[in-house]
This record gives sequence, C-alpha cells and structure tokens, in this order.
Amino acid sequence: MSKLIIEGGKRLCGKIEVQGAKNSALPILAATLLTGDSSVIHNCPNLSDVNITLNILRYMGCEVKKDGATVYVDSKCADKYDIPDELMHAMRSSIIFLGPMISRFGRARLTFPGGCELGPRPIDLHIMALRLLGVEISEKHGVLECSVPDGLHGAKISLSFPSVGATENIILAACMAKGTTIITNAAREPEIVDLADCLNAFGARITGAGEGVVIIDGVERLSGTMHTIIPDRIAAASYMAAVAATGGRVLLDHVIPSHLGSIIPVFEESGCTVSQRGNAILLDAPTRLHAVSFLRTMPYPGFPTDAQPPIMAMLATARGTGIFVENIFESRYKHVCALERMGAKIHLEGKVAVVEGVPELYAAKVAAPDLRGGAALVVAGLRASGVTEITGVNFIERGYEDIELVLSELGASIKKI
Repeated sequence: MSKLIIEGGKRLCGKIEVQGAKNSALPILAATLLTGDSSVIHNCPNLSDVNITLNILRYMGCEVKKDGATVYVDSKCADKYDIPDELMHAMRSSIIFLGPMISRFGRARLTFPGGCELGPRPIDLHIMALRLLGVEISEKHGVLECSVPDGLHGAKISLSFPSVGATENIILAACMAKGTTIITNAAREPEIVDLADCLNAFGARITGAGEGVVIIDGVERLSGTMHTIIPDRIAAASYMAAVAATGGRVLLDHVIPSHLGSIIPVFEESGCTVSQRGNAILLDAPTRLHAVSFLRTMPYPGFPTDAQPPIMAMLATARGTGIFVENIFESRYKHVCALERMGAKIHLEGKVAVVEGVPELYAAKVAAPDLRGGAALVVAGLRASGVTEITGVNFIERGYEDIELVLSELGASIKKI
C-alpha cells in the first residue's frame, strides 16, 4: 500500500498545466464502443479510473493503445456484452458502459458499480430512462440483464434530478436509436458538453448539451475520429485550494475559466486575487485566508460537490466561521474526522458543516476516505505543521495524475512511498 508523506508549511508557488478531465474521459472512452471504428482521444489523464475503463474496453474485444496522454481505441472487433464483477466493482463510473453496450450489441449484462461510497447511487434514473428507450431490464441478485427486443427508439425523458451519469447514458444509448430523444432537466456540466462534442464529431446529432433540454436525433451509424478532452475543472480547483491554503501564488495553464465560474468567487471572498489570462488563471493568496460565509453545493452551474472537500480543508485555517451545505451526496463529509484529528474545528449537523477557522493545523497519520476527501487531506497536510502521512492513496490516484509530482513542482515537500 502506498502512502503520501507531506512536510507542511511550505509556500507553494509556480506554474502547472492542468490535466484532462477525468469526468469527460470516462464517458468519451466508453463512447468509442459505439463507432465500431478507430478513434483517437487526446489529453486523456493517466488515472487508475481511466486504466480500468481501458481494461473494460480490452475485455470487450477492443484494441487499445496508450501513448502518453493519447489513447487509441479500435472497437471493430468488440463482441462481449458483459463486464466482469471485478472491473465493475473497481469504479463507480463503470455504469456508463450500459448505454453504449445496449446500443452496440442490443443487450448488456453487468453488476452494480463500485468506487467511492458517497451514498445511494441513482441507478434508478438510468434504468427508468433506458426502459423508455425500449430496453427491457431485469435485476436479480445485483445483476442487471438488459435486452432490446424491438430495437432502441426515441423518447421524451424527464429526469427528477439532473444526474450527470443518467444524462450521459441516455445520450449514449439514444445516438443511434430510431427517432428523436428529448431529455428535460438534463445535467448541464461541461463534461456533458464535451461528450456531446465528441459524439457529434463521430457523426451523432445532438443539440442543447449544456442546457436543461438536450435533443438527440438518432443516426444509423457513427464513425471514429479524433477528439481532445477538456481540462479538469475539479483538479484545477483542488490545486488552487492547495496553493491558497499555503498563502502561495500559482499560474494554472490549460484551463477553461468559464468552467470555474462558481469556484473563483469562493477564492476571491477568501481574500485571494484571481485573474484570467486567456486559457490560464493566476491565483495570488494572502498569508491567511478569510472565512467564506456560506457555501452550498448544487448541480452545475452551481458550486460542485467534488470541490467541497479540498476547499473545506483550505478554509479550516481561515479567519472567522463559515457554513457549508452539502446538497448532492449524503456521505460527502467523510474527510471531516481526519481534518479534526489535524486540529480543525468542524461541527456537523446533517448536511450542514460549520467550520470555525483555527490559526494552524497539525500533522497526523490519516487515511483518505474517498477521492475528493483524499484531496482535502493533501491540502490540509500542505498547510499543517509537521509531517503528515496519508494512506488510501489509491483513492486519490483515481482522479489526480501524479499529484505528488505536480505539487513538488510548486515547492511542496511531498513524496509517495
């Protein structure tokens, strides 16, 4: 088992290039299954979740090659319509293969996904939507058996919650369905737009991505092409939090500032100066931050739940008291206990967390509870006095590419052993 060793108290300064977006890479790689052709995906981050996705494609019969940040997928010979349990359980996002498998093979067999335990997974939205598209689904002992006896057809689908995964699965399944599919209350995240842009490059006809209503006109076939994944806005926010926590200064290159529209004001309220320079952001933080009075997570374009843990860690040493309200995942506060071990003062009551800023955090041996909670502990360790040891690095590596190397380039004393 790997662990991160962090000697805190180092001011982080410098320049980093933000990795490709994990939450774009996974559905886009799954989408290559639809083409029955060769596809080239650029700016693909080197993450454990991406490697699991590539292994799923290989298992299904695709030819996959990875060269740095570029992935080549040839799905001509794909012929399996199931995913082994060990691959499904290794990654929460593995359910994203359901739509492409049904569209490509007319059937699918898979178990419920694994990954971080963040509360109930809204698989019911995926199932409801796919049934409206003509999929017959039965569930027994945790196994989903799916078939399409009469073929996929367009439908009007209204989501009770703007689920990112459900929106993606509907789009992927509907691309080659007969007729038109209309999704209302669709997720609006930039990663949805990136997926739609990729599919349209493949030959799909999707309009409205990034808005509340998405329209998919089914086409007969898709063809492979090249696509470049957008930058990872959550990784950008996490590194901004790390720098701000240490009173540092950073230029984040290769970002899309508009994707950080709900995040930048949080840093500005905390006392940071944030300026945009084309596809780069310059953040300059004071020696000690100010508390952010109120922060609540919401579906995009609201403040993202994935950015809440590292920013909570950043504000643990701010002057004053702030309130967090977590509206997306009921188990998103698992990092709080570890932060308290490091000296943070955080009071939990249901989905509300009251953070009383303390002058300093102190090193401790802690375990990452999940992906973003692990990032929060890294931020806290960079600020804390002493040497912090973080286990559960496998969680962090699901979403951050070589995090110890990136932070070392900014002057952090961090190593993985």
